[in-house]
Amino acid sequence: LRLSRRLDDRFCVLRYDRRGYGRSVDATGVHPGPFDMGAQVDDLVTLLAGRRAILVGHSYGGDVAMTAAALHPGLVAGIAIYETPLSWEPWWPRTTAGAVARSDEVPGVAAEHFMRRLVGDALWESLPERTRATRRREGAAMVGELRDLQAHQPWSPEQIRCPLVVSRGSDGAGHHQRGMDLVHTWFPDSRLVVLDGCRHDAPMGNSELFASSVVDAIVADAGAPWSTAVSRRPERPAAEN
Repeated sequence: LRLSRRLDDRFCVLRYDRRGYGRSVDATGVHPGPFDMGAQVDDLVTLLAGRRAILVGHSYGGDVAMTAAALHPGLVAGIAIYETPLSWEPWWPRTTAGAVARSDEVPGVAAEHFMRRLVGDALWESLPERTRATRRREGAAMVGELRDLQAHQPWSPEQIRCPLVVSRGSDGAGHHQRGMDLVHTWFPDSRLVVLDGCRHDAPMGNSELFASSVVDAIVADAGAPWSTAVSRRPERPAAEN
């Protein structure tokens, strides 16, 4: 939300809750799924409704953006990804927060373990119980998408031909740094952006820096109409967050 607020004075920004999260659930807090990558891309394509866009994906969202570009190249003018997991790679560690979540049998427990690893026990315990309950209900979606990502490589470099900005934080986890550096080598024409002093939450915690360093970079590389849309809102979506 912080990031999109920094962009919506220049672009038509499309934000949405991925299936199983936020307002995508029903009155009981449940989404029926499935949570595989094909379903995620179908949701995005439905929301784009034929409009060409730049896609900006943080973490798992980067894989959704890359897969969308692979399957629907005509809809994607450019992509920016930040610390996107390569969970299918054999070297990807099995000790990450996502790996711990996948190993749990109970989705709600998996979601809590994931959040504790991500934000720390103290911050998790300080959250209102209503917020913690919401995060636990998201467990089914989280486990489903993470297991699918580990088992199936959703995109490959030869499928993607649009401009690409690959980004990571200088203080990010080692596997995220290695992963983004590797993706940069897969795409020799891509731009690598390293955000100094940032970790995995940079699009939220350092939204101003992320917007100026990552989003502006892919907007420039994608060209018109996005690169000229400084003081107007184009009819087509300029960024997908």
